Amino acid sequence: MLVSALRRCSAGVSGAVVRAGVPVTPGQVHRHSSTFRIHSSVEEALAEGRPVVALESTIITHGMPYPQNIRMANEVEEIVRSNGSVPATVGIIDGKVHIGLHEEELKFLATTKGCVKVSRRDLPFVLSQGLSGGSTVSGTMIAAHHAGISVFVTGGIGGVHRDGENTMDVSADLTELGRTPVAVISAGVKSILDIGRTLEYLETEGVCVSTFGDSRDFPAFFTPRSGCQAPYNVRNEEEAAKLIAHSLELRVGSGVLIAVPIPPEHAASGEIIEEAIQQALEETRLQGIRGKDVTPFVLQRVNELTGGRSLESNIALVKNNAKVGSRIAAALCQIRKPKGGTRKGPHQRERQEDDANQDSRPVVIGGIIVDFIAKATQDKMEFGGQTNPGQVHQSCGGVGRNLADCLSRLGVRPLFISALGQDELSCSALQYCSHMDMRGVARLKGQSTATYCAVINGSGELSLGVGDMEIHQQITEKHVSQFADSLRQSCLVCLDGNVPVSTIQYVCEIARQNRVPDIPCAFDDVIDMAITLSLPLLENLHCVIVTLGAHGVLLCGHSCNGVLSLHPNNKTSWGDLCALHYPAAPISAEEIVNVSGAGDSLMAGFLSGVLGKLDTDTCVRMGLLAARLSLRSRGAISQLISPTSISVQQVAEETWPAPTVWTIPPTNGKSFLRTRH
Repeated sequence: MLVSALRRCSAGVSGAVVRAGVPVTPGQVHRHSSTFRIHSSVEEALAEGRPVVALESTIITHGMPYPQNIRMANEVEEIVRSNGSVPATVGIIDGKVHIGLHEEELKFLATTKGCVKVSRRDLPFVLSQGLSGGSTVSGTMIAAHHAGISVFVTGGIGGVHRDGENTMDVSADLTELGRTPVAVISAGVKSILDIGRTLEYLETEGVCVSTFGDSRDFPAFFTPRSGCQAPYNVRNEEEAAKLIAHSLELRVGSGVLIAVPIPPEHAASGEIIEEAIQQALEETRLQGIRGKDVTPFVLQRVNELTGGRSLESNIALVKNNAKVGSRIAAALCQIRKPKGGTRKGPHQRERQEDDANQDSRPVVIGGIIVDFIAKATQDKMEFGGQTNPGQVHQSCGGVGRNLADCLSRLGVRPLFISALGQDELSCSALQYCSHMDMRGVARLKGQSTATYCAVINGSGELSLGVGDMEIHQQITEKHVSQFADSLRQSCLVCLDGNVPVSTIQYVCEIARQNRVPDIPCAFDDVIDMAITLSLPLLENLHCVIVTLGAHGVLLCGHSCNGVLSLHPNNKTSWGDLCALHYPAAPISAEEIVNVSGAGDSLMAGFLSGVLGKLDTDTCVRMGLLAARLSLRSRGAISQLISPTSISVQQVAEETWPAPTVWTIPPTNGKSFLRTRH
């Protein structure tokens, strides 16, 4: 089966931006137990010995207001990825500890009122009651240790509260560091605490404490110096990784604290913040605020008193910690890598089995693009040199990549053939696509990885796009011919229309020689024109699929026994021409952030149904469900797409309008007559 995906230049962006609803438990999240759920990307990275960085979620639920919290969470995860590690944000949702969160789950924690602040002591009750909440430093350390994650990045740890010698108010973060072997990368201790006594307590707990950089001055969260000295200092990521590696080898059972000072350009005035802290602490005393409610109250009040300067510093230090922590995790991974190469986890063994036993798997040939999506806040944008407020997000796209990504999430896992440069963007793209079979992706010296910059209005519609796609011309017949055996044996070959014409001709010739039937996919938004354009194709093809954006999808083809079947036996069984129009899956305008990955998701969902030998209605509606998920997703392809979320059962649970059917009698000219029923 040969599929050619053709796209109008104005039709799309190969990436996407934000927003969705409440968390679910999709099929690609693997359950290690009834309590812990480890995201597939985290599980796979751990199995293959790749670096993973744990992230807490209390900073999302209690540390920052919305929307700064969700924006910060997404940006921090992206920083972790771009610096060579896999992010694993820990959160508690409906009484389950999730190690690695989807975009929808992050937003749920960022917007839901009443989320619990979950430390070690809170975990049993929160889980038993099915509650949701943000994991503190101690809660995240427990989850990270359970999953086998050695490095955890946070903003700042808790400590001994001021006047703690009288109140005995000591954070559980300190005792957790004394009993759980996880390295914590932070900006030191929150400046609202008694830093000197905190360092003394950590010494009693046997925790190795070191600053990061050129000085032993222990940082005080908002400021790079607290006036206290740390016992040790590591100068760079490699030294920090060696320290952590030796701590783990000793099996002493305690953690390591690496204190990273906030970058000088983001350090707030210590005097101004100190005055705000003193005022906020006095207010907690007067209002009777105690225990775990003190820190979020004081941080919010300090932010108000400093006019937002402390929040800006907070976000800056968290991002800096993420960069440093992910690089430390990558260096630690190199130190701990077994001699003789990388250990083979279960997913690598599966890939070896794929190579040996599944040569008939689908093949997708097409572009991979690093997208920079700029979404304006307002629907009406100003052009002519003005700056429009909004958000900028980086993700991966490309028609071929999107299709291969979505099929991989649906359990098909095709061989993907494409090309990248040998630059920093290619590393980011490979990390982003780590769940895909990327053996067919060439990395070319002297070439730039394809990039695309899209400017989108507040409604999610494309206003302007600029792309550098020259490298796609390097997806040549010569490169593709290296995988000729896979093409000959494949049950499905998908071609992105952006590759060179000679490559398309070469693949079509292989398909013709090996009797791979064609199902092309054209794009237009006018049904009359779609049917007109489909008629010449239907002289040789059984079916043409036309995506219509918000209007759904149109199928034009030959009926078999009165039904447009997607599984024809032979050309002699082809009947009269007909067309079926399926409306899109219902979705409100508020839910739509970007329309870019929807068409590719629709095709992948549709094709997964075809490969499963399902009926026409079910195949189309599986595609429509996949498109709806991607319309709500930050990435071009929604991470919620899985065999569970796109299935016959999910189709059955929806209420669908019946498709509109037209019969198309044969005519002697270019005009035709449609009969609707």
